Amino acid sequence: MPNILVYIQAPAAVPTKSQREMLTLASRLGEVRVVLGAPTDETALAALTAWGANGFYAAGASCALVAPDAALLAAAAKDSDAALVLLPNDIQGREVAARAGIKLDAGVITDAIDVDADLVVSKTVLAGSYTVRVKATRGPALVTVKPNSVELPAGEPAAASAAPVQVLEFGEVGPAATVAGTVQRTASGRPDLNEARFVVAGGRGVDGDFGPVEDLADALGAAIGASRAATDAGWIDHSAQIGQTGKTVSPQLYISAGISGAIQQKAGMQSSTYIVAVNKDPDAPVFEIADLGIVGDLATVLPQAAAEIRRRKG
Repeated sequence: MPNILVYIQAPAAVPTKSQREMLTLASRLGEVRVVLGAPTDETALAALTAWGANGFYAAGASCALVAPDAALLAAAAKDSDAALVLLPNDIQGREVAARAGIKLDAGVITDAIDVDADLVVSKTVLAGSYTVRVKATRGPALVTVKPNSVELPAGEPAAASAAPVQVLEFGEVGPAATVAGTVQRTASGRPDLNEARFVVAGGRGVDGDFGPVEDLADALGAAIGASRAATDAGWIDHSAQIGQTGKTVSPQLYISAGISGAIQQKAGMQSSTYIVAVNKDPDAPVFEIADLGIVGDLATVLPQAAAEIRRRKG
């Protein structure tokens, strides 16, 4: 049975959905160990153990960004003789994978949606237009897994005692940026955009008013996204940007409101299970990939949809 490493950037008492998906996938393939990207406590370790971790790798605290994580991951891969390393498909996960890949002289595969028993990876390419099957030809494959790609088991796993932690030296870290200060963000109460099952995204068509987008998102229990045009205009924070230069999402339902659907935007959302597009322009490119298209003013359509959802919820 091959050894599988899972990189958990921020361990917590309740693992995030993407962390649970990676652990579920890893448990299906081999013996699972977790590389901890931050110091944690027994509660978080026990929760990760319950989801399949048989051991942990950790290192001393560091104020540097990314580089120490990559060094620890490379050291853990060598110590465990890992055949596969799974990471989140976010910006930090991809950068850690790239840096560790150089240290290990190993292949890096991003945007994965599945891995089979022969460690062949299924991934989306060309902005989600195709799914291909690939395999790293040397070193342990470092694979970033898209959220909402792995089906979780029904029910919660049984409680478990925390598996043992092995402390490793960082080794050669290399040049790195360091954290000079932190500012806590105000919680919105909405799901995290990277993991949300439902996403409502607004673009240039909102004309500075994200109220209808927020109203529909709250009715659905959805996260809010945006096109680059909307974030560059200052209508919403850049953390909501979806697309080639923003976040990549793959929810079960993606509602595009007032977004034309240029290729840069498609790159961040085209692998969504169902796409609903609302746009006044009947020739907008987004209708080419939408499962349901509505030609209309979002300021009229979105409130009606939100009201109907609330009515059906009672």
